[in-house]
Amino acid sequence: MRITSELICQAADQLKGFVGFNRKSGQHIVRFSEDSFGMDVADDAITPASEFVWATAEGQVMVLKRELIQLLLEQNIDERINISEPLRVYMRRTDLPEISAVRNRVPVAQ
Repeated sequence: MRITSELICQAADQLKGFVGFNRKSGQHIVRFSEDSFGMDVADDAITPASEFVWATAEGQVMVLKRELIQLLLEQNIDERINISEPLRVYMRRTDLPEISAVRNRVPVAQ
């Protein structure tokens, strides 16, 4: 199967779980519902994993950040957060620039 940037973007959009920044520990943590973070992560710091890996560049252009995907990989829960082969290929291909795409960030439900 040929891995294209379109397949990589689709795989990023299929990531599951929520990412929050724990200020006490200074680390990002992944949970599977917003309610499971407790009091140590502010509501405005909780982001769906599928949005967490994208960073705003200019206008509606966003960049699929390898360093943010790496944070998810370091959790060692690949299957639970749905890290698939296209994202693994993207992480291995550091010889290619990060993917830039025009997209709209999905608003986090309050």
